[in-house]
Amino acid sequence: MTETKKTATTVKKAAPAKKEIAPKAAPVKKEGAPKVAAEKKAAPKVAAAKAPAAGSVAKLNNATYATGKRKDSIARVYLIPGKGNIIVNNKPIAEYFRRPVLRMIIAQPFGVTKREGSYDIVAMCTGGGLSGQAGAVKHGISKALVTAEPDLRKPLKAAGFLTRDSRVVERKHYGFHKARRSTQFSKR
Repeated sequence: MTETKKTATTVKKAAPAKKEIAPKAAPVKKEGAPKVAAEKKAAPKVAAAKAPAAGSVAKLNNATYATGKRKDSIARVYLIPGKGNIIVNNKPIAEYFRRPVLRMIIAQPFGVTKREGSYDIVAMCTGGGLSGQAGAVKHGISKALVTAEPDLRKPLKAAGFLTRDSRVVERKHYGFHKARRSTQFSKR
Protein backbone atom coordinates (compact mmCIF):
# COMPACT_ATOMS: atom_id res chain seq x y z
CA MET A 1 0.00 0.00 0.00
CA THR A 2 1.17 3.37 -0.80
CA GLU A 3 0.29 6.28 1.36
CA THR A 4 -0.09 9.66 -0.10
CA LYS A 5 0.50 12.67 2.04
CA LYS A 6 -1.61 15.68 1.41
CA THR A 7 0.10 18.86 2.25
CA ALA A 8 -1.91 21.89 3.08
CA THR A 9 -0.89 24.87 1.13
CA THR A 10 -0.78 28.08 3.07
CA VAL A 11 -0.86 31.43 1.50
CA LYS A 12 1.30 33.92 3.26
CA LYS A 13 0.44 37.52 2.89
CA ALA A 14 3.34 39.75 2.24
CA ALA A 15 4.22 41.85 5.23
CA PRO A 16 4.03 45.57 4.67
CA ALA A 17 7.35 47.08 3.81
CA LYS A 18 9.15 48.33 6.87
CA LYS A 19 10.37 51.84 6.81
CA GLU A 20 14.01 52.07 7.51
CA ILE A 21 14.61 54.23 10.50
CA ALA A 22 17.95 55.81 10.93
CA PRO A 23 19.52 54.87 14.24
CA LYS A 24 19.33 57.64 16.76
CA ALA A 25 22.57 59.23 17.56
CA ALA A 26 23.65 58.62 21.12
CA PRO A 27 23.53 61.78 23.21
CA VAL A 28 26.88 63.38 23.48
CA LYS A 29 28.13 63.21 27.04
CA LYS A 30 29.75 66.37 28.13
CA GLU A 31 32.36 65.86 30.74
CA GLY A 32 31.66 68.97 32.66
CA ALA A 33 30.87 70.13 36.14
CA PRO A 34 27.05 69.58 36.05
CA LYS A 35 27.32 65.79 35.68
CA VAL A 36 30.00 65.42 38.33
CA ALA A 37 27.99 67.55 40.72
CA ALA A 38 24.92 65.36 40.12
CA GLU A 39 26.92 62.19 40.86
CA LYS A 40 28.33 63.68 44.04
CA LYS A 41 24.83 64.63 45.21
CA ALA A 42 23.46 61.14 44.53
CA ALA A 43 26.21 59.29 46.41
CA PRO A 44 25.56 60.79 49.89
CA LYS A 45 21.85 59.95 49.64
CA VAL A 46 22.67 56.25 49.26
CA ALA A 47 25.08 56.36 52.16
CA ALA A 48 22.57 58.24 54.29
CA ALA A 49 19.92 55.61 53.57
CA LYS A 50 22.22 52.79 54.69
CA ALA A 51 23.48 54.58 57.80
CA PRO A 52 20.41 53.95 60.03
CA ALA A 53 20.58 50.21 59.36
CA ALA A 54 24.14 50.09 60.70
CA GLY A 55 23.08 52.19 63.70
CA SER A 56 20.24 49.82 64.54
CA VAL A 57 22.66 46.88 64.53
CA ALA A 58 24.87 48.75 66.98
CA LYS A 59 21.84 49.30 69.21
CA LEU A 60 21.08 45.58 69.22
CA ASN A 61 24.43 44.72 70.82
CA ASN A 62 23.19 45.60 74.34
CA ALA A 63 19.69 44.16 73.80
CA THR A 64 18.03 41.17 75.43
CA TYR A 65 17.38 38.47 72.85
CA ALA A 66 14.70 35.77 72.74
CA THR A 67 13.13 33.56 70.10
CA GLY A 68 9.36 33.17 69.90
CA LYS A 69 7.46 30.55 67.93
CA ARG A 70 3.85 30.04 66.85
CA LYS A 71 2.48 27.75 64.11
CA ASP A 72 5.09 27.92 61.33
CA SER A 73 6.41 31.35 62.35
CA ILE A 74 9.65 32.13 64.12
CA ALA A 75 10.39 35.58 65.55
CA ARG A 76 13.79 36.78 66.71
CA VAL A 77 13.04 39.48 69.26
CA TYR A 78 15.43 42.07 70.68
CA LEU A 79 14.30 43.95 73.79
CA ILE A 80 15.96 47.35 74.30
CA PRO A 81 15.21 49.84 77.08
CA GLY A 82 13.43 52.72 75.34
CA LYS A 83 10.14 54.48 74.71
CA GLY A 84 7.90 51.66 73.45
CA ASN A 85 8.70 51.66 69.73
CA ILE A 86 8.11 48.32 68.03
CA ILE A 87 9.81 47.53 64.71
CA VAL A 88 8.94 44.29 62.87
CA ASN A 89 10.98 43.35 59.79
CA ASN A 90 12.30 46.92 59.54
CA LYS A 91 8.79 48.40 59.49
CA PRO A 92 6.80 50.11 62.26
CA ILE A 93 4.25 47.81 63.89
CA ALA A 94 1.28 49.78 62.48
CA GLU A 95 2.62 49.31 58.96
CA TYR A 96 3.51 45.61 59.25
CA PHE A 97 0.53 44.43 61.33
CA ARG A 98 -2.34 46.55 59.99
CA ARG A 99 -5.09 44.72 61.88
CA PRO A 100 -5.60 46.17 65.39
CA VAL A 101 -6.15 42.67 66.81
CA LEU A 102 -2.62 41.64 65.86
CA ARG A 103 -1.14 44.78 67.42
CA MET A 104 -3.15 44.07 70.57
CA ILE A 105 -1.75 40.52 70.72
CA ILE A 106 1.80 41.85 70.55
CA ALA A 107 1.15 44.44 73.30
CA GLN A 108 -0.33 41.89 75.76
CA PRO A 109 2.93 41.01 77.59
CA PHE A 110 3.54 44.69 78.35
CA GLY A 111 -0.01 45.11 79.67
CA VAL A 112 0.25 42.12 82.02
CA THR A 113 3.62 43.26 83.41
CA LYS A 114 2.75 47.00 83.50
CA ARG A 115 5.74 47.84 81.28
CA GLU A 116 4.04 49.83 78.49
CA GLY A 117 6.44 52.32 76.94
CA SER A 118 9.50 51.14 78.82
CA TYR A 119 11.07 48.94 76.13
CA ASP A 120 11.71 49.18 72.40
CA ILE A 121 11.28 46.01 70.35
CA VAL A 122 13.10 45.00 67.18
CA ALA A 123 11.74 41.75 65.76
CA MET A 124 12.57 39.73 62.66
CA CYS A 125 9.82 37.30 61.63
CA THR A 126 9.99 34.46 59.13
CA GLY A 127 7.50 31.84 58.02
CA GLY A 128 3.77 31.47 58.41
CA GLY A 129 1.18 34.20 58.12
CA LEU A 130 0.52 37.40 59.98
CA SER A 131 -1.45 35.76 62.79
CA GLY A 132 1.29 33.23 63.48
CA GLN A 133 3.95 35.92 63.31
CA ALA A 134 2.08 38.09 65.81
CA GLY A 135 1.86 35.14 68.19
CA ALA A 136 5.57 34.42 67.70
CA VAL A 137 6.49 38.04 68.48
CA LYS A 138 4.32 37.92 71.63
CA HIS A 139 6.04 34.71 72.74
CA GLY A 140 9.46 36.22 72.04
CA ILE A 141 8.67 39.45 73.92
CA SER A 142 7.50 37.44 76.92
CA LYS A 143 10.68 35.36 76.99
CA ALA A 144 12.86 38.45 76.57
CA LEU A 145 11.06 40.23 79.43
CA VAL A 146 11.75 37.28 81.72
CA THR A 147 15.42 37.31 80.72
CA ALA A 148 15.67 41.06 81.35
CA GLU A 149 13.61 41.03 84.57
CA PRO A 150 13.30 37.57 86.17
CA ASP A 151 10.65 38.76 88.65
CA LEU A 152 8.18 39.13 85.72
CA ARG A 153 8.11 35.36 85.21
CA LYS A 154 5.19 34.76 87.57
CA PRO A 155 2.63 37.11 85.92
CA LEU A 156 3.69 36.08 82.41
CA LYS A 157 3.50 32.37 83.27
CA ALA A 158 0.08 32.85 84.89
CA ALA A 159 -1.19 34.54 81.72
CA GLY A 160 0.20 31.65 79.62
CA PHE A 161 2.55 33.78 77.53
CA LEU A 162 5.67 31.70 78.19
CA THR A 163 4.16 28.46 76.90
CA ARG A 164 4.75 27.76 73.23
CA ASP A 165 1.36 27.18 71.59
CA SER A 166 1.91 23.78 69.99
CA ARG A 167 -1.15 23.84 67.74
CA VAL A 168 -0.03 23.50 64.14
CA VAL A 169 -1.85 22.66 60.92
CA GLU A 170 -2.64 18.97 60.68
CA ARG A 171 -1.17 17.17 57.71
CA LYS A 172 -3.25 15.85 54.83
CA HIS A 173 -4.08 12.15 55.19
CA TYR A 174 -4.26 9.49 52.52
CA GLY A 175 -7.77 8.98 51.11
CA PHE A 176 -9.00 12.36 52.31
CA HIS A 177 -9.36 15.64 50.46
CA LYS A 178 -7.71 17.59 53.27
CA ALA A 179 -6.64 16.66 56.79
CA ARG A 180 -10.13 15.52 57.81
CA ARG A 181 -12.37 16.34 54.87
CA SER A 182 -13.59 13.03 53.46
CA THR A 183 -15.32 12.25 50.22
CA GLN A 184 -19.03 12.94 50.00
CA PHE A 185 -21.11 10.05 51.32
CA SER A 186 -23.08 8.15 48.72
CA LYS A 187 -25.89 5.90 49.90
CA ARG A 188 -25.99 3.91 46.65
